[in-house]
Amino acid sequence: MTAQPINNRVTQILGTDYPIIQAPMGWIARAQLASAVSNAGGMGIIETASGEFDAIHEEVLKMRDLTEKPFGMNIALSYVKGSNIIDFVIKQGIKFVTTSSGSPAVCTEALQAAGIKVFHVVPTLDLALKAIDCGVDGLVVEGGEGGGFKNPNPVSSMVLLPLVRSRTDVPIIAAGGMCDGVSMAGAFAMGAEGLQMGTRMLSCAESPVHGNWKQAVIDAKETDTVFLNQQSRPALRALRTERTAELLPLGAFNAMEHFAGVRELYFGGDMEAAIPLSGQVVGRIDAITSAHDILQQTVSGFYTELGRLKDQYGV
Repeated sequence: MTAQPINNRVTQILGTDYPIIQAPMGWIARAQLASAVSNAGGMGIIETASGEFDAIHEEVLKMRDLTEKPFGMNIALSYVKGSNIIDFVIKQGIKFVTTSSGSPAVCTEALQAAGIKVFHVVPTLDLALKAIDCGVDGLVVEGGEGGGFKNPNPVSSMVLLPLVRSRTDVPIIAAGGMCDGVSMAGAFAMGAEGLQMGTRMLSCAESPVHGNWKQAVIDAKETDTVFLNQQSRPALRALRTERTAELLPLGAFNAMEHFAGVRELYFGGDMEAAIPLSGQVVGRIDAITSAHDILQQTVSGFYTELGRLKDQYGV
């Protein structure tokens, strides 16, 4: 049975059945994964953080062949400085963009003038308010339990979501710890109207990453991530490996040096070749399933949780 679509501000903006987007993971968030998410009723996202614009353009062309559903792109502002990224993204003909790792002031007006809705990723209330001042259409509110490049002073989704909601009225997509119907119901109770999934999608059947990484996610406990480089930028949340365990005592280091072997990690399966970015939600992921099943189980589980709460508390 297909889960009932959700009609709210996020799905109205996205043009999707479900208010679930896939995180813009460098090299990973390309057509193979993004088309599976879009075809499942969510919003697939194509990354630009890799800076490989010719390859990214080819991925967009692949998306046109693989799905008729909406898809979007991410602009990781700090990692594409000096490029013509805004014009590049506009030329791709998409209607939704998330921006991150910098101020959306440099691109929001131009993107919106091209008919593109802009959601900015924020890890704190102050940055959320600044993004709204820049005129963004919505926010991706990212808790510190999420994987990837992080704010050095992480705030959990449990604190950050209701805080941002109490001070803003724009649509919010919750990120960090999101993987199923229970987390979706909790996020919506705290003011979100959508979810972004990173680690869950990294480990799904259509993800291009090597099976070793997917299996490491399945095997991991909730305590098996480390928070690195907290006295510098970017801070990182990653799986615990020999490499990341050695980096853990270092308050600051050149993080980018440890991504030289990223392809060997992502696609070759060498878990020590680079830093395997992953969130604490690894402790809640116990199977490799398709993007379609993830979205269906998440939305069905969301409705089940709403019904349980209504039955239990009479609301």
